[in-house]
Amino acid sequence: MEYKRLEEYGAIGDGNTVALVGRDGSIDWCPFPHVESPSVFAALLDSDRGGHFSVRPTQSFESVQRYRDRTNVLETTFRTASGDVTVTDFMPVAEVMGADDPPPAVYRKLECEDGPLEVDITFEPRFDYARDVPEVEAAADGVVAVGTDERAVLSSDLPLEPSTDGHEASTRVMLETGETRWLVLGYGEAIPLEPSQHQGTLEGVVDYWRSWVHDCDEADCPLGGQWHDLAVRSSLVLKLLIHRETGAVCAAPTTSLPEDIGGVRNWDYRFNWIRDSAFTVRAFSELGHLEEARSYFQLCLDHCRDHDPANIQPVYSLHGENDLEERVLDHLGGYRGSAPVRIGNAAENQHQLDIYGELILAIYESVRYGERVTVDDWAVMRKLVDYVCEGWDEPDAGIWEVRSDPQQFVYSKVMCWTALDRGIKLAATAGDDVSAPLERWRTCREDVREAILDRGYSDHANSFVRVFGDEDTLDASNLLIPAVGFLSPDDDRVQGTIDATIDRLATDDGLVRRYEGDDGLPGTDNPFVVTAFWLVTALALAGRTDEATDRFESVIEYASPLGLLAEAVDPEAGEQRGNFPQAYSHIGLINSALSLTDVNGSSARSSAPLGRDEPLDDAIPSGGIVQQSSENE
Repeated sequence: MEYKRLEEYGAIGDGNTVALVGRDGSIDWCPFPHVESPSVFAALLDSDRGGHFSVRPTQSFESVQRYRDRTNVLETTFRTASGDVTVTDFMPVAEVMGADDPPPAVYRKLECEDGPLEVDITFEPRFDYARDVPEVEAAADGVVAVGTDERAVLSSDLPLEPSTDGHEASTRVMLETGETRWLVLGYGEAIPLEPSQHQGTLEGVVDYWRSWVHDCDEADCPLGGQWHDLAVRSSLVLKLLIHRETGAVCAAPTTSLPEDIGGVRNWDYRFNWIRDSAFTVRAFSELGHLEEARSYFQLCLDHCRDHDPANIQPVYSLHGENDLEERVLDHLGGYRGSAPVRIGNAAENQHQLDIYGELILAIYESVRYGERVTVDDWAVMRKLVDYVCEGWDEPDAGIWEVRSDPQQFVYSKVMCWTALDRGIKLAATAGDDVSAPLERWRTCREDVREAILDRGYSDHANSFVRVFGDEDTLDASNLLIPAVGFLSPDDDRVQGTIDATIDRLATDDGLVRRYEGDDGLPGTDNPFVVTAFWLVTALALAGRTDEATDRFESVIEYASPLGLLAEAVDPEAGEQRGNFPQAYSHIGLINSALSLTDVNGSSARSSAPLGRDEPLDDAIPSGGIVQQSSENE
């Protein structure tokens, strides 16, 4: 079995986990029961050992994938010389099943539009990242796979037969025109084979996704016109990555997809990174998904409440757990031979100062959209801002989580300034209801600002640089300086940073590398998608709309035929790289499109990104702080 390009996969999910389905009809990645759980199928990471679940014609075929309009229901249509068949893949969601926690399942519907056509089906589960090869046995209406601690049941009206070695099952069947068959995989327990009920489940799942998208016409949608469909698809991707129990956003549903083929920069991204916070809140709020924005707002407050500021981690599990020990799975060869395959993420132990700015900024943004924080919440937020006052000048690992020695990263200082700035503004919303050492905070805010302007900007490079005192090394994260309001977009230093980034980090087709300099790892990585969108936003805010639009349209050309984006792009191969699909990339797409729409004057809400329209002194957001306890909120 060969490895497919990432662009040849579609994603389906249920709010707990996500599976990747190839254009060849093979499910090559699926952890159960949660996206953080060990995989049941992992051919994506080892085509020989990983396991898969495939449905495809026996003869040569052409195939195309599409999502049913405004849903995460995936259709793969195979065309052959003798006929056509469509496989519809989806997972049931709790809202449709009428249960808080329905059994995890994958439904696969086969419809033969034109036959006869012979189809090959192979079911090869491999539990616990392929460390547990189960016994596959015949069962009523299908087969059952039994491992050491796991069980999966494939129910079907097709004659599945276990292999002679007892480790997989398969069948070949001839489908006639108009014939429909079902394959239903239940994790832990069987899903009874009831085709008419399955059809009702499919229709309910389609209705659920379309209701969630809530058809907005172009007069009401902040992203009407040419980018509307892209924004809808990106929002549907993000919804797939939101854990239904906690509201946490999974950075990506995969692990160890390499930033560069054959390299070692292969990380597990199935967790929630605090740095995504503010941009996530804005994306959901602007697109009208207020429940998701509110859940993420509460998650940010929980981080402030539940952890001493010094102990807040950059990354947590989707359930809020803080033990993400990083380990290597030596038995898996990696995508296209890119080892090691890792689970867990050592970034949990890093000191990253930018996360404090992200937390306070996300809360501030939520208040701008109408949320309120209680006096009790304010007390813990004050501790966080106080902590920034005390520790802003420490070295850290930075936004890119370098594995070299900690340094004085400029972007980390910018986000410390942001934490202080928004903390001051939030305190101003409550007047006498809250206490805050505002003079101390204002003094510290000015100290941080002066340090950044004095030590973080290089006249030689005519740009903000990567670390304090450096004269020449660039970092694309400094493109966010105008977005968080540290300087005006038309400031000469911002303009210089944009131009230097274009000259030294950007490619001609719109992509942007993250930074220059050493990061403690061998090899190189490819340009990141989100940094390209940061450049689009910076250009848009600076009024360089034509440049921004051209770059935006160049970047979205790299999206898969389904509109999905990974973490990075290999410009030479023209292929996506890194974990897939990537939340940060889709958040970047939405927010840069919103910025372009804002400056073009066609946004229904025309909300400036991250409060940048407000003066630097004590602006009052639209929500505020209310005098009540969190228990009564």
